[in-house]
Amino acid sequence: MFEGLSEKLQAVFDRLGRRGVLSEADVDVALREVRLALLEADVNFKVVKDFLARVRVRAIGAEVHKSLTPGQAVIKIVHDELLTTLGEGGKLDLGGPAPRVVMLVGLQGSGKTTTAAKLALRLRSAGRKPLLVAADTYRPAAITQLEQLGRQLSITVHSESASVPPPVICQNAITRAIQGAFDVVILDTAGRLQIDDKMMAEIEDVRQRTKPCETLLIADAMTGQEAVNIADAFNKRVGLTGLILTKVDGDARGGAAISMRAVTGVPIKFLATGEKPDAFEPFHPDRLASRILGMGDVMTLIEKAQVEFDEKETLRTAERMMTAKFDLEDFLGQLRQIKKMGPIGDLLKMIPGFNQISKDLTPEMTEGQMKRTEAIISSMTRDERRDPNLLNASRKRRVARGSGVDVQDVNELLKQFKQAQTMMKQLSSNPRLRNMLKRP
Repeated sequence: MFEGLSEKLQAVFDRLGRRGVLSEADVDVALREVRLALLEADVNFKVVKDFLARVRVRAIGAEVHKSLTPGQAVIKIVHDELLTTLGEGGKLDLGGPAPRVVMLVGLQGSGKTTTAAKLALRLRSAGRKPLLVAADTYRPAAITQLEQLGRQLSITVHSESASVPPPVICQNAITRAIQGAFDVVILDTAGRLQIDDKMMAEIEDVRQRTKPCETLLIADAMTGQEAVNIADAFNKRVGLTGLILTKVDGDARGGAAISMRAVTGVPIKFLATGEKPDAFEPFHPDRLASRILGMGDVMTLIEKAQVEFDEKETLRTAERMMTAKFDLEDFLGQLRQIKKMGPIGDLLKMIPGFNQISKDLTPEMTEGQMKRTEAIISSMTRDERRDPNLLNASRKRRVARGSGVDVQDVNELLKQFKQAQTMMKQLSSNPRLRNMLKRP
């Protein structure tokens, strides 16, 4: 998401950066291009108009004229105003007496059922005891889908016959939550069009009976311009407290994220970033703004590493690096941990300055290289991994056959590894690095 918008904005800022002084005409030309980029990304035209008006007032003001680098000053202004438009990331309001009710609403096919399970998993990992409620009695197999997700994640699901009205199911679920000491109830309601008055009246009935502390609109990031009308209609009927964007890992142009928040004034609370149950993360507007403008997202990268990397194993590997004992077995372990964090191209985009590199590398190049490296090392014996000097010509041929590569590829990997070892020996003599490793 936002890849196309990000590329267009960076092109505009690159041209601004080459100018020593910015005239008002330069700013107007740049803003016209930004306007086109935002509209092509499906940002609502009213939102674009307000956004650019704020940027222009600041961009032709003193803060740019007095700057030594006017181009960078404009980028900062765009970044600041983008943050204003995206608003603050919201947290769930789960304070007060249990059980707290979270109602999920949205169009059919927006991903409510999967999102309900992801949200329950996240809340459980935070120490909560969630109860999922299958309140979609209209879509075939919706109840079965939620029950299967509940079994998969070991989360309790409340379900009843499809003949029972959804408002009654939700009311019964709250009674069960009180009896079973569940502290959060997540209502997976049926998908409905904002123009379907009967269905909207039903969700109002559910809201009246359950008094949810959070009413979250589940919105498909690929919805486009219609996203504004959808969010506005639901907000007027049921009073939204937050938005969750789904399918942000797809090829959506991303305008929905900017438009819905700006029009409704309701914060975006979470992003669903993939199909897996744990592909669900809080919305951080500052990080998203930085990624849109090609500034990277180091904090998200660090958080991914903290989740996926084994801390003890990482410290052990770091110590071995500093004592020049790092071998191919250690390297293979680190490689497998990095793979858990996601595609290399996506990780590179989070590092400031690496956005262009990641654009030049195709997924096939990055993932293919990692698979090749892993296959080569996996084809070695444990003794060979621990002591690559054992790899003579015949052993290299065996490793090449086992991993489906040429002997030249094996030699190239060994050459790169020896260069890395040499660098580590040089670093190991640095007393500051040694002291960092000794810290608890």
